[in-house]
Amino acid sequence: MPEPLPRPFVSLVGAGPGDPGLLTLRAREVLSQADVVLVDALVSPALLAHCPQAEVLNVGKRGFLPSATQDDINALLVAKARENGGQRVVRLKGGDPFVFGRGGEEALACRAAGIAFEIVPGVSSALSAAAYAGIPVTHRGLGRSFAVLTGTDRHGPAAYADLAGVDTLVFLMAARHLGQITSDLMAAGRDPHTPAACVQWASTPQQRSVRATLGTLAQRVQEAGLGAPAVTIVGEVAALQAELNWFDPVAMPLHGAQVAVTRTRVQADSTLASLLHERGAQVSEIPLLRFLPGRAREVAGALGGFDGWVLLCSEQAVRALSQSLLAAGRDLRVLARARLAAVGSGTAQALRDLGLAPDFVPSRSGSRHLGAELPAQPGEVVLHIGSQHPDPVLDAALAARGIECLTLEAYRSEYNDLSAAQRMQLQEAQVVTLASATGARALAGVAGTDFTAAVIGPQTELAAREVGFTRLVLAEHPTLDSLGDAVVWAYRQSGGLSASSQV
Repeated sequence: MPEPLPRPFVSLVGAGPGDPGLLTLRAREVLSQADVVLVDALVSPALLAHCPQAEVLNVGKRGFLPSATQDDINALLVAKARENGGQRVVRLKGGDPFVFGRGGEEALACRAAGIAFEIVPGVSSALSAAAYAGIPVTHRGLGRSFAVLTGTDRHGPAAYADLAGVDTLVFLMAARHLGQITSDLMAAGRDPHTPAACVQWASTPQQRSVRATLGTLAQRVQEAGLGAPAVTIVGEVAALQAELNWFDPVAMPLHGAQVAVTRTRVQADSTLASLLHERGAQVSEIPLLRFLPGRAREVAGALGGFDGWVLLCSEQAVRALSQSLLAAGRDLRVLARARLAAVGSGTAQALRDLGLAPDFVPSRSGSRHLGAELPAQPGEVVLHIGSQHPDPVLDAALAARGIECLTLEAYRSEYNDLSAAQRMQLQEAQVVTLASATGARALAGVAGTDFTAAVIGPQTELAAREVGFTRLVLAEHPTLDSLGDAVVWAYRQSGGLSASSQV
C-alpha cells in the first residue's frame, strides 16, 4: 500500500505530453490520494479517472484566451490545502512542472505559506514530442547538444546568436510567433536550409507534424493549419524524421474519434479506455453512478447460517457485500455454508480477490444466463446481493424455473452529478460505450439517450432500447475487445458526427 500523504500537502505533478499511458506510477499514486486536483487545460481528461474521489478544478491556460492568473492559481493552491483542517492537493500540469510549467513559482508559494510539497516530474513535451515524430534531439554526427526555449518570449537575433554553438533548438509554445522566431534565427546566422519540424498534439491520436527547412517552416505550418499546442525542432536531427517517423495515428481505425467510456464502477475502467486509445480514439471516462451504504444489518442477518445460493451480479456487489458485513460487525466467515454464483468473469475475479472462489459462473456473462443456468432446484430460495433496484431479468429467469429470489440491499446507487466538462465530453463524443444494462439506464437518466452507442451484449442492448436509445451497435461477443470493434463500426456509422450534431 502507498504511504499516505500528510495534510496539508501539495503535489506538483507532471502529466506528460498527452498520452495517458505516459503518466508516471508516482503521479497515479498521488492522484488516487488527492482531495483536490487543480488541472491544466492541456491535461488528458482520461487522467482524472485516477482520482474519482477528488474535487477537480480547471485552472489551465489555453493560448491567449482569458484564464486564471498565476497569482490566482498560487492562492488557490494554498487555500485548498488549508481547507477542512488540511487537504491533499494535486496540481496536475502538462509535461513536466519544472520545464516552462511555472512549477517553481507554485512551489515557492507553498513554501511561503508553510505548506509541505513535493515535485513529481513528468515526461516533458520538449523531448517526447520530438521522439513521437521520430526526431532524436541528439544523434551522433548530427547533434551533440540541445537547448529548450519558450516561444512566448521575444529573444531576438542577438539572444539567438549566443546559441550558435547549440546543435538543436527545441521551442515550446512557439506556434503564435513562429514566423518571427524563424526570421530572428536566420538573422542570427542560422542557415535557412537547416532542417526543421513542428509537431502538434504530440503523442495523442490527434498528432500532426510538418517537416520543412528553417526558411520555409512558418509558411508550411500555416498552410497545414497547425497551431497550439505544438513543439518546434530546429537542427540537422530534424531530417531524421523522414526515416524514423514511427507514430502514425492517421492509420488507426479510430483516428479523430472522440469516445466517451461510461462506467458504473467506483474504479476506472482503464482497460477499455486503453484499448480504444491504442486504436486512435480520444477517450473520456464518464462516471455515471455513485454508491452509498445499504442495509448492512439486514444483509448480515439474512446471510447468517444461510446454506443456499448467493448471487452476485457486479464487482460493486462484491465490494458492498464485504463492506456490509464489516459494518454489521461480521466478516466473510458468515458465508462459510453458502454457495457463491458470479454473473461473469469480472465479478468472479472480484470474489477471488477477497479469497472467495465462486462455485458457479454461467457459460455467458449476464443476468439472463445466470438465472437460466444456475444449478438450483424448483422451490429453492436464493439471495441476490444488489442495490435498492431488483434485477428484473434475473428475477424473471429464476421465476420461470420456480426459484424464488430475494434481493438484499447491500448498497444504494444514485446518479452522479456530472461536471460541465463531463457533459461537454459526452456531447462532443461520436460514440459512447455501454458495458451493462445498469450503465444504459444510468446514462439515460443522467444525460438522455441522443447518442450513438456501442453495447457489450444483448441484455445491455435490450435495456438501452427500453429506455430510448435508438442508434446502437452490438458487440459480436461480450468482451472488451469485441466492444472495441463495435466502437469502430459505430464511429463509421456516425460519420464522425458528435452527439450534438447527429439527428
